[in-house]
Amino acid sequence: MTGEAYITGLGRYLPGPPIDNDQIASRLGGTDQRTERIRQRILAANGIRQRHYALAEGGEPTELNEQLAAKAVEAALADRGIGAEQLQMLACATTQGDLLVPGFASMVHGRLGGGPMQLLSSAGVCTASLSALDAAVAKIKLGDHDRAAVVGSEAAGRWLRQSRFDGIKGDLDAHFLRWMLSDGAGAAVIESEPRSDAMSLRVDWVRHVSLAHEHPVCMRAGLDGTDPVVGRTWQDYGDVATAEKAGLMQLRQETRVLQDLAEVGLQQFERLVDERLINLNHLDHVLCHYSTNAFRDLAFDELAKRVPNLDTGRWFSNLETCGNTGTASILIALEEAWRTGLFRVGDSVLLAVPESGRFSFAFAHLTAVGPARAAATTTIEEKGKPMETTPTVAAPVERTPEPDTADLASRLAAVWTDFEARLAQVPVLRRLDEGTATLTDYQRLLYNLRQQVVDGARWISRAASNFEVEYFDLRSAAIAHAEEEHRDFLLLERNYVACGGSLADITSGRKNIGSEALSGYMFHQASLSNPIGLLGAMFIIEGLGTHKAFSWAVRFQEVLGLSDDQVSFMRYHGEADDDHFAKLQSMLNSDRIDAAAADRIVTCAKVVARLYVMQLEELDHV
Repeated sequence: MTGEAYITGLGRYLPGPPIDNDQIASRLGGTDQRTERIRQRILAANGIRQRHYALAEGGEPTELNEQLAAKAVEAALADRGIGAEQLQMLACATTQGDLLVPGFASMVHGRLGGGPMQLLSSAGVCTASLSALDAAVAKIKLGDHDRAAVVGSEAAGRWLRQSRFDGIKGDLDAHFLRWMLSDGAGAAVIESEPRSDAMSLRVDWVRHVSLAHEHPVCMRAGLDGTDPVVGRTWQDYGDVATAEKAGLMQLRQETRVLQDLAEVGLQQFERLVDERLINLNHLDHVLCHYSTNAFRDLAFDELAKRVPNLDTGRWFSNLETCGNTGTASILIALEEAWRTGLFRVGDSVLLAVPESGRFSFAFAHLTAVGPARAAATTTIEEKGKPMETTPTVAAPVERTPEPDTADLASRLAAVWTDFEARLAQVPVLRRLDEGTATLTDYQRLLYNLRQQVVDGARWISRAASNFEVEYFDLRSAAIAHAEEEHRDFLLLERNYVACGGSLADITSGRKNIGSEALSGYMFHQASLSNPIGLLGAMFIIEGLGTHKAFSWAVRFQEVLGLSDDQVSFMRYHGEADDDHFAKLQSMLNSDRIDAAAADRIVTCAKVVARLYVMQLEELDHV
């Protein structure tokens, strides 16, 4: 018969002072115009307001990863009131240790000290810390050990500095993680008995599942491309320097498959519910690791469909203030929830961690129990009843509601994530990505876009005329935007002719079904009084210019051997729309946007995203 395992102490270590968004370049570098545009774009979507780096100003490393881990373990031991010499096991998780050999746990143990103990090095990405927790809990439940420590630690900042990108092709798949990840460590003490002087967290179960057999590599480093074959890993190159110059040492993320990660993760959550491991009626707290607020909102939307009336107020995250620290994130979040008094005796806590490396998912279920005297009889039904010994926990922390504009940003980011996933499935864009697109594909794309683009300045002008005086700033911005865009279709026509098309054909062309629906919706919205919802349409359309147009232009040139004058429309928007998008962001932050206006903007963005995809899908139905 197996015993129980309890979390009896938690600690964290976040190196250096907190770094806000405007200070990142002082640590990582990257102040050129293109890098700055990418940084602003990614930060706007992920919702992180501050993070920590084990880097001095200028980018010089200040601490090793093993030091971060050891300090987090020391903090957890101090929380429990014991020393490292009382540990019998140390399970350490990280994505990349400081050395290739020996294992990370050996280095942390050497730094931490204490006596002889069992070690485990858990490698991977975000789920590695729950794998380490699983191993420690199993050994304690089996009776092999009475006390262990688990730590997840990351020092990714060293790999995100500008010096790692100089002279290397820095695609968006590498930049995505560059402005997402940061440094830190979280740790827990695990024991076979609950504390006698305070609350503990009983570990009811841990589940970890990999679906790598069904999914390709998503997040990686050390691989040329996404297909792991002989000759394309960093160890197959003549030397490490050559591999690094080829960009293999950058952390990369296939962002287009991240929506699949969220959907599959929810399926795994549902399986746990079906297996009665999770009781939704008694689920008090959910601590879920996610890399951006956009994925949180996507998960909430999907959960709302599957689990009506689920209270998302139960979800806790400190992503915005502690950053994305990879495998350390879930323990850093658990430590803060514990330290700030979020849990009460009898509360159930679910830890959830999706990992994009190659689709892994880890979950753990905890129950808050009172001091050892009461722990054996504490049940959910007894929750909230007075105890002979009161747990020493702080009062609950009051949370300040997010402003409407902050919520709007995360909601729009979720719309964009869904839009990107749908775009990736459009036949012509899929062929472009695969390198099988033809000149006819490109001509057909220009032909159909022209019919919709020619209406752009018209609906913007109509919208401007319907803004009342209290929205004068939005009206002025719309008029200026219409003036800048009213000749865009001429670029399209010139590109079409330069690719062998007929000017008479494109100027006399008709809209496809998707273009008709899109233009009709735009003019309808523009005709409303104070059509503030159209900011959502602009978010999608300007976002296409900022996020997609330039890369599409370059890809068409690579695949078809086109010259700059044949792709000037897309190149122009890839450059000009960064400025347009910045102005749009300013409008979206207007204090005139209340909750009702935010709803209109998000709804419009969703509709325009769907109709735009339909317009592109119709290219294969002409």
